[in-house]
Amino acid sequence: MEIKTFDERLKLGNGDYDRLVNSRKPKGIDEKKAYIIGTGIAGLSTAGFLIKDAKMDPSKIVFLEKDDIAGGALDGKVLLNSGYVARGGRETGNRFETLWDILSVIPSRENPEMSILDDLYYTNLDDPNFSNCRITKNNGQRYDNGKFNLSKDVIKEIIHLILTPDEKLQGISVEEVLSDEFLESDFWTYYRTMFAFENWHSVLELKLYINRFIHLVGGLPNLSALQFTRYDQYESIVVPMMKWLKDKGVKTEYNFEVSDIEFNITKDKKVATKIIASDSKTGEDKSISLTENDLVFVTTGSLVESSVYGNNNKAPSIDIDTEESFKLWKNIAKKSDDFGHPEVFTSDIDKTNWESATVTVKSKEISSYIEKITKRSPYTGKVVTGGIVSVLDSNWLMSWTINRQGQYIGQPEDEIAVWVYALFTDKEGDYIKKPMKFCTGEEIAKEWLYHIGVPESDIDRLAKETSTVPVFMPYITAQFMPRSFGDRPYVVPKNAVNFAFLGQFVETLDNPGRDTVFTTEYSARCAMEAVYVLTGVEKKVPEVFASRYDIRYVLAGVSVLNDGEKPELDLPFGADAIVGKKIAGTEIEKMLKEYNLI
Repeated sequence: MEIKTFDERLKLGNGDYDRLVNSRKPKGIDEKKAYIIGTGIAGLSTAGFLIKDAKMDPSKIVFLEKDDIAGGALDGKVLLNSGYVARGGRETGNRFETLWDILSVIPSRENPEMSILDDLYYTNLDDPNFSNCRITKNNGQRYDNGKFNLSKDVIKEIIHLILTPDEKLQGISVEEVLSDEFLESDFWTYYRTMFAFENWHSVLELKLYINRFIHLVGGLPNLSALQFTRYDQYESIVVPMMKWLKDKGVKTEYNFEVSDIEFNITKDKKVATKIIASDSKTGEDKSISLTENDLVFVTTGSLVESSVYGNNNKAPSIDIDTEESFKLWKNIAKKSDDFGHPEVFTSDIDKTNWESATVTVKSKEISSYIEKITKRSPYTGKVVTGGIVSVLDSNWLMSWTINRQGQYIGQPEDEIAVWVYALFTDKEGDYIKKPMKFCTGEEIAKEWLYHIGVPESDIDRLAKETSTVPVFMPYITAQFMPRSFGDRPYVVPKNAVNFAFLGQFVETLDNPGRDTVFTTEYSARCAMEAVYVLTGVEKKVPEVFASRYDIRYVLAGVSVLNDGEKPELDLPFGADAIVGKKIAGTEIEKMLKEYNLI
């Protein structure tokens, strides 16, 4: 069986026969050069696949990066006199097929004798991730019971959603399709806080998420489905990738701002002819003329576009220049309808923003409140929260997490780095009586201390033993906005000869598209597809893990949604006896009993 794609040049496969074969050098690759716009995980993966599978001379690969540091959204650093800061974290899963493909060949920063994948695998094997408390209420009291607690009607809604064709979910939000009972369920609390969904986001994307991760649904309440790197994502992923690429001969041009690309578009082909660029500091023209042998890989936009930092004593500015945001994609989109519609995702920052903050804790008194919730010491270097702890009765819908400490290279042993984020930045806090987006770092720390159970009389004193860096991100969930077919360009648009689009605002080439945005896997997948199509790599790209087509995962998922209880089926009188007789003594009966469905 051939797996369908939107581009006949792309072949999809699964299994070791397709995965383990070494690629042959594509014809004409020695005449080609590559320009990669952006050094996020999509750009880094593109360079990796060009070297590993397309056999391109690394010295012919050039990154064009508008900032003075690589990594895109995968950041993590210490700010002088302010503390640590990361805009976000990376939840990974065991079926990130394309990401693990490239990370399996790059030496780890922590242990160069192992690959990045090896290091992550054994870190999580030796110290498995799981949460002892996923949701709190009433100032640090555990709320969740480790179950979904779904009614029969809500389970029916979920099943109906995942069976609805994609075509019927175009441009529609979650709240337009699903009931208030669903939106108030523990299932939705788990989901929306783990993946940063809002009620007004795309119901199509929610459907894709449920289908994509159905094999992990049992690990959702306690987050045992997740794996995390030992250190922050910048040190554990970006640094070793950049070192490997640089050692191979890949070049990087920093402060190189690309504002537009010129194309020659005819009926039969589309060719990128010029990169319009300038030095982001001096304004000097840096434009590059292109031939058909010059491949251009364009990151259309970043989730952390226009991020604004505050500090312990200052709130981030929310005066965002929306005209400048996503400028490159906006300019490109004017050239062809095949290049997408950025305004669908970038026109309403009230619906696409949230804010995070990194709280550096220097008090063992505060750690005692953390230990009451997590049942773990934050000073062991092992799993602490095991993923996010969400605060059900927080007006901001706050969540927080403490990864393995020290999370940052060089972090003192007596300091704890806590990552906090909230979905509702415009609502008044419960302790701090103003919206999060107007709060200083110290005020955010106080709100967090309140929700972990610190008595109000002690909050001001203990907040002095923290330092907090908040970051307001106006487009962090822009990729989740309700969309229709054509709003995102294909990774390789129809008849494109020498260019491809990367990142979270593109449409992958599998038909139908089954992967989910807001994951590092999505970035790696579009990179792999782009490289294979434009260079003619003969290997097959691994298909999105087909858990939705595996009856074992489907049955297990139904069982988990019912919290292990046998489901109540609305069958006509006597039908259950008839069906039972038909399947008696068969593999069907055996399997249904195995998953406690009959």
